Amino acid sequence: MSGPVGLTALLVIAKEPRPGHVKTRLTPPFTPAQAAALAEAALADTLETVLRCPARRRTLFLDGTPGRWLPPGIEVIPQASGSLDERLAAAFAAVADGPALLVGMDTPQLTPKLLAPVLDPGAWRECDAWFGPAEDGGFWALGLAAPDPALLRGIPMSAPYTGAAQRDRLTGAGLRVRDLPLLRDVDTAPDADAVAAAAPGSRFATRLKCYSRDLVSFQRSTRTDARPPRGG
Repeated sequence: MSGPVGLTALLVIAKEPRPGHVKTRLTPPFTPAQAAALAEAALADTLETVLRCPARRRTLFLDGTPGRWLPPGIEVIPQASGSLDERLAAAFAAVADGPALLVGMDTPQLTPKLLAPVLDPGAWRECDAWFGPAEDGGFWALGLAAPDPALLRGIPMSAPYTGAAQRDRLTGAGLRVRDLPLLRDVDTAPDADAVAAAAPGSRFATRLKCYSRDLVSFQRSTRTDARPPRGG
């Protein structure tokens, strides 16, 4: 399967969804295997959206090994070594021949409509960068008209001020920045519930509903087993 052609490269940075390697903050209440399955569903949803969007190239920068969740039409490149800022910088360096938009695997609520402003033929007129802020203070998307790894190196990652630092780096370099909508990414169980509610038809929401139902049943049975026996 190959998607429609566009001017911008679409990049996804992700980890292989295997237990103990991804979504560790979902454990508890979910098991490591369930957390990995939720990550797999989120990644599959993201890649499906990427395939539906117009792009000159669709590339997954992966930490790990591709699995059944990888659809045809997605190029896979191993992630570079080093800290997250270095890995993001290396991803942009690999597609420096034209505009590029990078997203992660934590926002399965992504749709072509959300990404459309960056992928429109006129997206880069009087615009040098697109920035998608996340509710936790990070960012879920970063687009660059002329990818420059130096714009990412040294940015403190996984901090409440990561997004602000990255946006300041862009504007400090004299870039004209446009913003995408604020989104919530999936780190914790409450995040998962909120994101699933925003994308009820997604693989992620379907899998979360199944696991949540199992969790409620388990909690009820545990409470029942813990009740002391009634006297005769």
